Amino acid sequence: MALLRGVNVGGKNKLPMADLAAIFADIGCCHVSTYIQSGNVLFSAPSTLLKKIAKLVQDRIATRFGIQVPIVIRSSEQLADTLRANPFLKMGKAEATLHVYFLADKPGTDAVNGLDAARSTPDEFRVIHQEIFLYLPNGMARTKLTNAWFDSKLKTVSTARSWATVNKLLALMQA
Repeated sequence: MALLRGVNVGGKNKLPMADLAAIFADIGCCHVSTYIQSGNVLFSAPSTLLKKIAKLVQDRIATRFGIQVPIVIRSSEQLADTLRANPFLKMGKAEATLHVYFLADKPGTDAVNGLDAARSTPDEFRVIHQEIFLYLPNGMARTKLTNAWFDSKLKTVSTARSWATVNKLLALMQA
């Protein structure tokens, strides 16, 4: 699965999902489908292609649409691990208040330890492996726990999804 950041949000970075799916098919992916308009692409691909997919797709999007789009790749196993690892779900927090930032790279321990846990109270976050689990009782629009802040502090690229979307993506991947 590919998670694209910042497409079709607020009228910016317009990218038709049919065109996006065609790009994945053109580079050699099979069983390509998209979910909602925010850049979720489900596909299968040979292992030799997996490590190159993000770069190939980014280059084609830049050439065809003139936009730079960060892409994070996850397997169905990784997504299932993400669903099992959410500490806020285990605490009984309402699913509607939960989100995940998927990170392109695993951040270093020092960078994670340097994050300000009180940056946006009452919001909370936990970094586990290559994900940041978020509890946002006032919603994503009101938090200071943004992509830009995490990316700058952790020296990687992130893309956010609601907990409902993460669940739906895994269901689609396992169908």
